[in-house]
Amino acid sequence: MRGRALLASAFLLRQWPLLALAVTLGASAASMLRPRPTILVLVVLAIAAGLEICYIAAIRTPWVSVTVAAVAAAGLLTPILAVPSLAGLRGGRVGSAGPPTVTIAVPLVMIIAWLIGHSIRQAQARTELRRAQAAAQAAMAERLRIARELHDIVAHSIGIIAIQAGAGRRVFEASPDEARDALAAIETSSRETLSGLRRMVTGLRRAEPEPVHGQVPLGPAPGLADVDQLVATALDAGVRVEVDVDWPGSREPLPADIDLSAFRIIQEAVTNVIRHARTDQCRVSISQQDEQLSIEVTDSGCGGAAAGTGYGITGMRERATLLGGDFSAGPRPGGGFRVTARLPLREPVR
Repeated sequence: MRGRALLASAFLLRQWPLLALAVTLGASAASMLRPRPTILVLVVLAIAAGLEICYIAAIRTPWVSVTVAAVAAAGLLTPILAVPSLAGLRGGRVGSAGPPTVTIAVPLVMIIAWLIGHSIRQAQARTELRRAQAAAQAAMAERLRIARELHDIVAHSIGIIAIQAGAGRRVFEASPDEARDALAAIETSSRETLSGLRRMVTGLRRAEPEPVHGQVPLGPAPGLADVDQLVATALDAGVRVEVDVDWPGSREPLPADIDLSAFRIIQEAVTNVIRHARTDQCRVSISQQDEQLSIEVTDSGCGGAAAGTGYGITGMRERATLLGGDFSAGPRPGGGFRVTARLPLREPVR
């Protein structure tokens, strides 16, 4: 009977742990009332109840598991202490006039089982907390990445559009050809911005790799190969950009994240020159040496506050930092403004 009760308790434990413990305690009470129960029976039942208490403490709240452990200890001890014929199971005493040893041993087994189960529950809770924190950090990093991309795409294009619109308005009547060129530049910048936003939204929505029939395929993310187009856009806005490239040996493709971040840093720096420097020229230097990509954008305009609190400089610094690089921005001693970034290359460029 005891064997069948323990087997039934084992089957019930996973889905109905409280019922499984009740079966074990019922088997314990029934065994104690049978003729000549042995101490071995008590040990087996105490171990079975302890395992069930351990499991309950691992999956239930502490107040539930503590209550269940106390009930289990009482359920095992009550027959032993209350039934006169079970005096033989009470064993010796703790000390000469102390309580029976069984009254210490059974609660101690329950306490140890509860502590083990509770520690397992705490370890699981810590694991879940770390997993939730990692997911929250990943979500925050993704939101920051999207915010940087949106800022870089929109701020640059809107700045160009605003300058071209102002220039077109001023010469609309006096020089229709120049106004027409300004409108063409606005159209080009708008289309490029729309393409970049569409590419970003498509990536966020995890679109199918194959384009829908009749839909124009989306281009790749920008990189240093698009600097010439950036130069042309800046020239349309009235700023001549001189690009100096120092790239020893053959020019191998950069890792995608470094290529994109390098272009975005240059784009934001040139956009700041167009919008704030009040100058008609700037210089972009790109060099690769010692497994490091160096970028410097300088102008001779009116300069500005170092670092600043704008999203542009903050975004450039974050891009460099995420790649393990260095970034600085501030006024030049002789006037103007300088932006520098150094991005380590994970793989040597040969």
